Amino acid sequence: MPLPSSCTQPPPKPSALHGGRARDRQQVLTKPPGSLGDLERVAIELAALQGCDTPTLERVHISVFAGDHGVCEEGISAFPQAVTAQMIANFAGGGAAISVMARELGAELEVINLGTVGEVPELPGVLHQVIAPSTENLAQKDALTANQLQNALNAGDYASQRAADNRAQLFIGGDMGIGNTTSAAALACALLDHRPQDLVGPGTGLDARGVSHKARVVQTALDRHGDNRDPLAVLASLGGFEIAALAGATLGCAARGVPVLVDGFIVSVAALVATHIQPGVRDWLLFSHQSAEPGHQSVLKALDAQPLLNLGMRLGEGSGAAVAVPLLRTACALHNQMATFADAGVSDKPGA
Repeated sequence: MPLPSSCTQPPPKPSALHGGRARDRQQVLTKPPGSLGDLERVAIELAALQGCDTPTLERVHISVFAGDHGVCEEGISAFPQAVTAQMIANFAGGGAAISVMARELGAELEVINLGTVGEVPELPGVLHQVIAPSTENLAQKDALTANQLQNALNAGDYASQRAADNRAQLFIGGDMGIGNTTSAAALACALLDHRPQDLVGPGTGLDARGVSHKARVVQTALDRHGDNRDPLAVLASLGGFEIAALAGATLGCAARGVPVLVDGFIVSVAALVATHIQPGVRDWLLFSHQSAEPGHQSVLKALDAQPLLNLGMRLGEGSGAAVAVPLLRTACALHNQMATFADAGVSDKPGA
């Protein structure tokens, strides 16, 4: 099975023309230049990404990828694996945080089941693209086979195609998978050459002893993996179905010209993998918030990211990104609707 073309071909560049026009407009709106801070920056970025003078975010597409992790055999989570399948049902029933946020935003929400230990029945809004009941235990062997990695990347790519087909102006990827902070920490350590002690956090709520054990498991996995830094090899060895799919979705959105609003630790690690596969992907990424998970700050630094919010969130699901959407919509409204000095008859000369 071939890799998606987004893994092998660089994405297009955002529109420098529209980015320049947006930057010029921000200089003549009725405010001191720079006084709206990051709201100005993201409006300019969105104008370049959407290739237009009046960026808007009416159509938001959210894809939540779910999958279980074999590393749970090592006792690295405070929650049982059955929660993954149960949360898929909760997403479909509208009771999860991202379900509530999607309704509030009027966003399209889909859940992609990539493989869970627990049984998942047919549910509205859930796409079954099952690869296996779970990955292998990454502390003992490669988490994904080459074929499983291809299937996961393709699942993400298909989601990006659905977003593009629906004319989405923004894509949000979310994650669900007990054990996935262990996988994400291992991936980040391997790609950034960091120590597990610096990146491993409580995940679902481990105490200090649990975090120390989790760091030892990650170190065991890194020792097994060795020094191979090829991003696809790292992803197969240490990743998860949902993390690989998120990387595929990020690559696919960039290839199709759909801006991506990156969520917290798990999704940022997937974005990190995507940028290691195709560096040009970075141009298509906006960053919503800084997670309370300790490793997130190191990943954001590696991505040269400026998150909009820091609310102490660490839920996943795409929830932090969804919370940031109204802020982005406000940035667009201010950019599009504020009067210029000339329109308002206001002097733009200092001291006048």
